[in-house]
Amino acid sequence: MKINRKLFLSTSMLATSLVTLNTPVNALEKPQTMEDMWKIIQVQQKQIDEMKSAIPAVSATTQNTTATGDVKKLERKTDVLSEEVEKLRTNLAIPEEAKYKSAYGLGPAASKVYQVGRGLSIGGYGEGNYQAITDDKGTGKNNADLERLVLYTGYKFTDRILFNSELEFEHATTGEGSEEKGEVSVEFAALDFFIDPLANIRAGMVLMPMGFINQIHEPPFYFGNNRPEVERRIIPSTWREIGIGLFGQITPDLTYTAYIVNGLNAADFSSSGIRDGRQSGSKASAEDFGYVARMDYTPGYLPGLSVGGSTYLGNSGQDQAYGGRKVDVFTQLYEGHLQWKHRGLELRALGSYGHIDDAGVLSAASGKTIGSENYGWYAEVGYDVLPLLLPTTTQYLAPFFRYEQFDTLASAPVGYADDDTKDKQIYQVGLQYKPIPNVVIKADYRNFTAKKGDVPDDFNLGFGFIF
Repeated sequence: MKINRKLFLSTSMLATSLVTLNTPVNALEKPQTMEDMWKIIQVQQKQIDEMKSAIPAVSATTQNTTATGDVKKLERKTDVLSEEVEKLRTNLAIPEEAKYKSAYGLGPAASKVYQVGRGLSIGGYGEGNYQAITDDKGTGKNNADLERLVLYTGYKFTDRILFNSELEFEHATTGEGSEEKGEVSVEFAALDFFIDPLANIRAGMVLMPMGFINQIHEPPFYFGNNRPEVERRIIPSTWREIGIGLFGQITPDLTYTAYIVNGLNAADFSSSGIRDGRQSGSKASAEDFGYVARMDYTPGYLPGLSVGGSTYLGNSGQDQAYGGRKVDVFTQLYEGHLQWKHRGLELRALGSYGHIDDAGVLSAASGKTIGSENYGWYAEVGYDVLPLLLPTTTQYLAPFFRYEQFDTLASAPVGYADDDTKDKQIYQVGLQYKPIPNVVIKADYRNFTAKKGDVPDDFNLGFGFIF
């Protein structure tokens, strides 16, 4: 009876273990932390020990081919279980695949650090293009350029504190004595302190939360080889300054970002706008400060729709004399935007308006006309046609169209003449192809017109990627 009881218990244990091992590993819930993984390993090791203790009893009392086969099968499945435990250990430390998802207003590749459990995160993007001038207007020349190569590095110290940064190499060189030939720049470098979904703190070199491109400027996520001119000339990109502020969710559908930053430097304003007034954290004058705030609404009842706006206000005089006078140069910039993605359709629209006080004083001091007002807007639409041709494809092919209108000198100061060469329109058509979501091939044609003067048209062919 003792032998039979021992045989019964051992056989039952063996059968239970075989049933457990026959459960697909994928059916087990993957651990989320190292502590969860260790608990799973302990349970599985206990099962392995119990199975090994059952093997001798079954082998000693069962002298048939079936028992021998079951023991060999058990040994094989034990080895498989051990391998799966090791896979769990490896997959927890090194995820099988990166999930590219925008977070806290940043691009998908720039958001990788928010997805790691702890420690170092590395990402990046790059883009290059060939530009052909398609007519004889103006002075442009055909050119080829590795426009930028970017590295994102982040470090998650704790669940509540992390660092994120972007280092950009432009035009494949450090400039060889000329900034226009290329430079290395810190695009952003900030610490995030997570306190509550409603209010979190960000401090350091921050991207100004205005428009689409300032924060999300990775090449697979905008149409065309060149960023929209409105988001380069009216809203400067990539615009970053030293500052501190808050970001968070007021409701699940309503988000905000607000910073106080060092102000612009009006000494570098021109008839082409405020773009050159960016100080970019390079020994920036901080006699005057700027204040920027943004809100976005993504209604849950209409997936894919996002509407929002932002405002920048601040003095730009930086306690400097302009023609012997110190003036505040109060600078205002406003923008509103809308984006809708529905199935294969992608639509964007953005408008921006700026005002510069004391533009007459700046114009007199610089000897060039600086507009007291500027504005710009654009609308674009694209459609992924591949699903219509190949319903099961994961690739992407979208023809698109964009129209832009802008004027960096929309209103001249009293006593100064307007410059109609700054009042421009752009008609752009192109094609965007993604063999995989990380890689994009682009082709586009831009037709420029100005209220006065000639501007050359161009054809652009290029590539981009994120990782």
